[in-house]
Amino acid sequence: MDGMNEADVSSVGALGDFLRSRRARLSPEAAGIVSYGARRVPGLRREELAQLAGISATYYTRLEQGQSTNASESVVDAIARALGLDEDERTHLHDLAKPAPRVRRRPSRPEAARASTVRLIDAMTDVPAVVMGRRTEVLAWNRLGHALLAGHYDFTAPGRPADRPNMTRMLFLDCHTRELYARWDEEAARAVASLRLVAGRFREDRALAGLVGELTLGSDEFAALWSEHPVLDCLCGTKHFRHPEVGDLELGFEMLHLAQDTGQRILTFTAAPGTGSEAALRLLAARTAAARTTSPANAHDAPSVAANRLTVP
Repeated sequence: MDGMNEADVSSVGALGDFLRSRRARLSPEAAGIVSYGARRVPGLRREELAQLAGISATYYTRLEQGQSTNASESVVDAIARALGLDEDERTHLHDLAKPAPRVRRRPSRPEAARASTVRLIDAMTDVPAVVMGRRTEVLAWNRLGHALLAGHYDFTAPGRPADRPNMTRMLFLDCHTRELYARWDEEAARAVASLRLVAGRFREDRALAGLVGELTLGSDEFAALWSEHPVLDCLCGTKHFRHPEVGDLELGFEMLHLAQDTGQRILTFTAAPGTGSEAALRLLAARTAAARTTSPANAHDAPSVAANRLTVP
């Protein structure tokens, strides 16, 4: 594939995989196509999808096989309409179809949360909050966020790029985190769908590709979910916890994207007023505050009492 840079080559497979996965789930009947004869694979044939999109079968085949990387926005929109993609899937398709930016040869500096962002989440004493980088690594968390999600980790770990926690890695490879989620399968599917969207947006990110490779090799469950190419921008919803200290919680979450197109986000949790989850969250906040008063250090230079139970490298 002459003229393609390294990032282009790495993203070609993702574009083809995504198109094939969505083509396979669309039946001829649903697309209004009369089907003749037996089909070797589920879903629409390439020429049928091309017909629905109003483009040539040859061009669509070249696009799916990675032999064309400069599809116009109008062509991508036509394919998205033919496939019946939702808004998140349409965005993902446009990301994958764009020519990838050149890969930087010099190593990039580790991500860091802005000091003002850290101060913001520290001020949210009654709201668990986490600052995540684009690869779902924890750049900072407040005391209650740490106590809710990862009390068995060193509180100061996010400040050390070499061993900072990663929310997706924890979910699939850390047994304590797996036990934390009462509906782990639901959480895992949501995490993979969100990571897929980010991977399409930041195709030049080698560290992100490395995380996907690590999880694919380390978790059969992650590999199976990733192969289905789910896509979802998880901005809000509900998570169900089975916390080792305060029991079951049902918490609403909000994902707040930060400015400057860095991929950094703030994840926050709240409980509905008057519920048992609100009482449990208040209890956890009270215990966290009490533990903090026994320590001479401030919020970001010492691990919490909960962290002394187990430190995970």
